[in-house]
Amino acid sequence: MQHTNILSADSLKGNDVKNFEGESLGDIKDFMVDTQTGQVNYAVLDFGGFLGIGNKLFAVPMEAMKLDNENKCFKMDINQEKLKNAEGFDKDHWPNFADAQWQAKNNSYYL
Repeated sequence: MQHTNILSADSLKGNDVKNFEGESLGDIKDFMVDTQTGQVNYAVLDFGGFLGIGNKLFAVPMEAMKLDNENKCFKMDINQEKLKNAEGFDKDHWPNFADAQWQAKNNSYYL
């Protein structure tokens, strides 16, 4: 069987995100790509709520996540409480990902 390090973004959407203790932190809804470099800067994480109600979205820097191919999930070093307290957004009010001030504040929370 041949393994590859190249996957489509669609194959990663919906993947679970867990911390290293195995706690569920939600799932991946989308990825944000820097159009100048082609680099994936953020994974959009959906956490909380029930049946899509009351959930919150978070822009997690890709450097804060590790893809666990064996368990088909992403792992990150954060607990549910810290994630709940992170600055999030809802599906109708996304942050300005190009804002350097927002990037610095957001990235420092996770990295």
